[in-house]
Amino acid sequence: MTEDRRPRPWSHDIPDGPWDYIVIGTGIGGMVSAALLSKLGRRVLVLEQHNIPGGFTQMFKRPGYRWDVGVHIVGEMSEMSYPGRLLKELTDGRLEWESVGAVYDEFNFPDGFSIQLPDSQDGFRETLIDYFPEERGAIDEYLRLTRAAARSASKALQSRSMPRLLPPGGRKRAAEAANEYLQKTTAEVLESLTDDHRLRAVLSAQWGYYGATPARSSFAMHALMVRHFLRGAYYPVGGSTSIAHGLLGTVEQAGGWTAVRRSVEEIMVRRGSVTGVRLSDGTEVAAKRIISAAGAIPTSDLLKDGLPADTETYREPGPAHLSLYLGFKGDIARHGAERYCQWYFDTWDMETEGWDISPDRPIEPSPVLFCSFPSLKDPSHDPGSEQRNTGEIITFVPWDAFARWSDTRWKKRGQSYDDFKEKLTEVMLEQYLQHYPELASMIDHAEMSTPLSTNHFAASARGSIYGLGTTPDRFGDVSLLPRTPVKGLYLGGVDVSTPGIAGGLSGGVMAAVAAEPLKGARFLQPLMKRPKV
Repeated sequence: MTEDRRPRPWSHDIPDGPWDYIVIGTGIGGMVSAALLSKLGRRVLVLEQHNIPGGFTQMFKRPGYRWDVGVHIVGEMSEMSYPGRLLKELTDGRLEWESVGAVYDEFNFPDGFSIQLPDSQDGFRETLIDYFPEERGAIDEYLRLTRAAARSASKALQSRSMPRLLPPGGRKRAAEAANEYLQKTTAEVLESLTDDHRLRAVLSAQWGYYGATPARSSFAMHALMVRHFLRGAYYPVGGSTSIAHGLLGTVEQAGGWTAVRRSVEEIMVRRGSVTGVRLSDGTEVAAKRIISAAGAIPTSDLLKDGLPADTETYREPGPAHLSLYLGFKGDIARHGAERYCQWYFDTWDMETEGWDISPDRPIEPSPVLFCSFPSLKDPSHDPGSEQRNTGEIITFVPWDAFARWSDTRWKKRGQSYDDFKEKLTEVMLEQYLQHYPELASMIDHAEMSTPLSTNHFAASARGSIYGLGTTPDRFGDVSLLPRTPVKGLYLGGVDVSTPGIAGGLSGGVMAAVAAEPLKGARFLQPLMKRPKV
């Protein structure tokens, strides 16, 4: 394992004010908002309840091993894409990305059917046609629709905080154009294109990247995710913690700071305007402008009186998940492990939402496993003489399976919880080794995180990995905007945009530009222009 010896641009201390902004939460959205505002010359205090910043971009260690908790692959990180150019600018080039290769995803279905998705649109199309030659027309129409839906949805989301970047009347036209795709489900669109249930399953198999099955997900959300990966996928050099180092380093350079182990108890409001925050230890920090990247539901809960009743937002969280973190001793790349992500489905039915588990009944295998080997993606990883490597297994589970322990404390949840985790680990690992039998003898460490872990470390509602659900109702909620009814309070992160690194980045930008529309627009406009090759 490579040790991270970079100086940390964060601590428990809160320097003296005054502060132009307080940012609550250090997920990708909060960090991007803070870095962008810092680039605009603002002094920003970032507050994080955990002892490590980064939200789902953080990493954790065990002796000899280190894992990311939420970053597996990220699209659009080359300089040919706007998100890649933006992150390079916001981190002054300190954040580097490595391509995972010519393939980024592999999907394995029953009966031995397997398909790999390549890192180009032409390759994506050709691969699908090779497998489904009779469906050429449906495949071409699918690509046309995803392009149209992604473009219109991006403009509609952008218009919510950056109307000055659109021509007069552009916001209304953008919303009208996007509504057709935002309000249709993925299943509705796919069923209109083809009767081939296997092709529909392949086209919708990436639903795990945004957490809603085809019958529940907005097609615009699906389209944004598909287009996100069409130029391939990347992994941050040095692991996902490099994202926090890069963005929060920019905050520090501008005179701001990030304070960890600082839990916000209340967003203070006087006469309809924010005045600052009160921390759990009673400390009050003043600021006239606050960006909350803690999520829409937690943000509303931080307001003593909540949001006005007529602006109460969509509150259905996305799915919870289990992660099984593995440490290996051995050359896993020679025995089935890959740089790209691998999905294993035991059914062609993509409406099976996750692992239907309960502590009160026997545990059957999960219908879907997502498998990743982060150490193989990171060129800076040093396996050492023992060839130490890491792996992760993820599947979705119901929050209710863990709700009985929701009032217990981390590491003190009781024997019944530990027994449930142990059984889940046993079943999950047995299923995993059916796909990677040669790795069995190399496993040196196995550790499971549950939705309660997510809730504890990320303060996520009901342990949701993706924030709010990605349904048509969510995207139809016109009150889910970066500007809130409370003067000086802005909402950032995935809940005003879409899940994932790119969605969180977009949500962070939306909040910062809603707060600083003129300066923000001027800063972003050059980055939106694609460089000439």
